[in-house]
Amino acid sequence: MSGKKTRTPSGPPHLPRLRLSDHATTLLRGRYLGKNTTGRIVETPAHMFWRVATDIAQAERLYPRASRLPHAAQRWYDCMARLDFLPNSPTLMNAGRRLQQLSACFVLPVEDSLDSIYDSLKYQALIHQSGGGTGFSFSHLRPHNDLVSSSSGVASGPISFMRLFNLSTDIIKQGGTRRGANMGILRIDHPDILDFIALKQTPTEMTNFNLSVGVTDTFMQALTRRRTYALINPRTGKPSRRIPAQLVFDRLVEAAWASGEPGVVFLDTINRANPTPRLGTIESTNPCGEQPLLPFESCTLGSINVANFVRPSNAGPTIDFVRLAGVIPLAVRFLDNVIDRNRFPLPHIDRMTKRTRKIGLGIMGFADLLIALNIPYSSEAAIHTAGTLMEFVQSHAHRASSDLAAERGVFPAYRGSRLQALGQRHRNATVTTIAPTGSISLIANCSPGIEPLYGVQEVRRIMDGVMLTSCHPAFVRRAKALGLDLDELQADLSAHPSIQQVTDIPEELRRLFVTAHDVSAEQHVRMQAVFQRYSDSGVSKTINLPSAATTAEVAAAFLLAFDRINTTCVLNGCDPEIIPAYPLERQLVAAGEHLCGVSVVDFCFLLSSDIGDAQPGYGRKQCRLTEDFPFHNQSLR
Repeated sequence: MSGKKTRTPSGPPHLPRLRLSDHATTLLRGRYLGKNTTGRIVETPAHMFWRVATDIAQAERLYPRASRLPHAAQRWYDCMARLDFLPNSPTLMNAGRRLQQLSACFVLPVEDSLDSIYDSLKYQALIHQSGGGTGFSFSHLRPHNDLVSSSSGVASGPISFMRLFNLSTDIIKQGGTRRGANMGILRIDHPDILDFIALKQTPTEMTNFNLSVGVTDTFMQALTRRRTYALINPRTGKPSRRIPAQLVFDRLVEAAWASGEPGVVFLDTINRANPTPRLGTIESTNPCGEQPLLPFESCTLGSINVANFVRPSNAGPTIDFVRLAGVIPLAVRFLDNVIDRNRFPLPHIDRMTKRTRKIGLGIMGFADLLIALNIPYSSEAAIHTAGTLMEFVQSHAHRASSDLAAERGVFPAYRGSRLQALGQRHRNATVTTIAPTGSISLIANCSPGIEPLYGVQEVRRIMDGVMLTSCHPAFVRRAKALGLDLDELQADLSAHPSIQQVTDIPEELRRLFVTAHDVSAEQHVRMQAVFQRYSDSGVSKTINLPSAATTAEVAAAFLLAFDRINTTCVLNGCDPEIIPAYPLERQLVAAGEHLCGVSVVDFCFLLSSDIGDAQPGYGRKQCRLTEDFPFHNQSLR
């Protein structure tokens, strides 16, 4: 916090006492609450929410009085204080403060010149300093040892410059509180693609980057037909050589199996769903992969805690769709206002963001919702609930954006957009996105995004060096109601990778409290697919594979994701990590970040060094991927 003194905006006479978990309080005190020049916290969580609400409400003044939302600040404060809706972290951190940078996601161009490369390096530093993450495509850079006519020398290639961006991220601490995150993409037809795929075989390489290969339709056709395809020199636009598609795919699978990366991004599929093709081609995503963006675009995200929308009924607990319908338009309006209140780090980003006005409203607490409804995550009922819920969220979010367009006008790049072709007048080029929600789900004390529980007992990495253990509160309540000894159960939970292995726990609890490693890869993908059907951008989803998974199983997971949803895969780790509270040597994870009808799938190893002194690893439930998954591009939109 800069300035002589932090001033908290005066709030209502009585700000209600917030019901926050110990984990949330620890995180807020360490990262979010205002501090004076000596580092002393001068803000309470209630005043933080009031600061944010009053700042975002100021955007109402930009529009005709007749269309302004009455009591906007109070309404948004109530939403956040009840933990019904939370915006992305930069908005919570920076709204109403001197920095005033409110977006989490940015994509920057990297063109084939030193001026462009070092401009983007500077822009990356500014964005990380302000609390945002960055995505890059390095596909325009000429390959290693290519001609540099201006100096009569040879090019160092994209990988050398990627190392420069990685080092810069080490130096700049994001928003003064956390290290920045990056997405690095290289097209599969770049001459340096095999070196890119092998980058993270060295554990110390590119530690601040998620890496994804930009896959094209041409490559997938060559792979299907077991043929070669051309590597294209981006400097000349001409083929440099041909290479077997199967060889590249095998190297990709082997790298994902060994180190967790790279993932894949289906670029042609993303661009078929690009809402504003006249503005350019999408070449990269945000660090977590769920938000594809044009160069210099940014996106503001926020999520509704659906676990808060359960009500009792004679037939059992149900989703309170009436109350949910009241919160969705408030959240959409809030996020649209954020764009107007944002002090963007660059004029280019300001102009581009306001042309498309992309927002990403998603959900969190889905696993908690299912538990409250007595629905196991691994069941068909869970798939049905996911579709019903997200269809409702998207339809009401689109209606809210349409209402805003009637009040304020459509986004400036509307002419020639996909929305115009569909006859949809929206205020925002995209409205819905499902993000990982690592930090804000911890604040809301709910499960992250649409993921199952990572463990009934978990270790949460709150901040660097701060790790807290917790047992799921719903499990604690139900165990107490059954008269179970919690101390003994927690010891058993810490010693086993799955609740299903703790036979002292009644079957009714084991059936309901399914954890991520109890869910098959196919069920993970099916869950992602149904949410993607009702999402404008992407869906952050993680697929857990056993530590003993083979390269064949990794390949099958890639193909399954492609077959079902065209998956995009990126590494976990954009927010505080959640780790099952049992010892393991390493855990293979496929993090599917679903993009615009595209999917990406990525694999990461959670090494014992991340957890402390781990004991020998426990075997995971094997993913049974025995079917043949043909290569065909099946759209779910």
